[in-house]
Amino acid sequence: MIEGKFVLRLIALAFLGFQIILLAACTTAPKRPSSGGLPADQVQKLKNMRLSNSLPVPVEHIKRKELKDTWGASRSQGRAHEGIDIMAPRGTKVYSATDGLIADLRNNNLGGKVIWVMGPAGSWHYYAHLDGHKRGLHIGDTVKKGDVIGYVGNTGNARSTSPHLHYGIYLNGKGRGAVNPFPYLR
Repeated sequence: MIEGKFVLRLIALAFLGFQIILLAACTTAPKRPSSGGLPADQVQKLKNMRLSNSLPVPVEHIKRKELKDTWGASRSQGRAHEGIDIMAPRGTKVYSATDGLIADLRNNNLGGKVIWVMGPAGSWHYYAHLDGHKRGLHIGDTVKKGDVIGYVGNTGNARSTSPHLHYGIYLNGKGRGAVNPFPYLR
């Protein structure tokens, strides 16, 4: 009788272990590819292109004269602002400022809903605080300058601010070599 209870307990523990493993497998977020996971031929084509020094303002109906240069402004935890904030009503369309590849779509604490676009000359364009991504947009998708990629919001650490797009440009890789996007926008 004791051996029977022992075997039943072992079976129950094994079943419980299997359920835990299954639950972990089902709830683990899928890994997103880095630039290495993007189509190599398209990445090389982009790297061979020149980044224009004149990019369109990536928010619908916003003109350059309406922009404020918020580059370098102090931010929480001693950070400096690595981009500019483009104020617009929630849900306003956000466009890709360049041709490129959708390199990352995610939600994080700082930027909220964000999109990374790998663009010409290996530049990386960061669109943050979005209310949402364009439906059907996926990592690896090709975008053209002017394509809708998302919508203005105030997600992430911007929850207590007015809706806006945080737009950043990085020239030395994803999140590296930040430059002021303000002079680029026309």
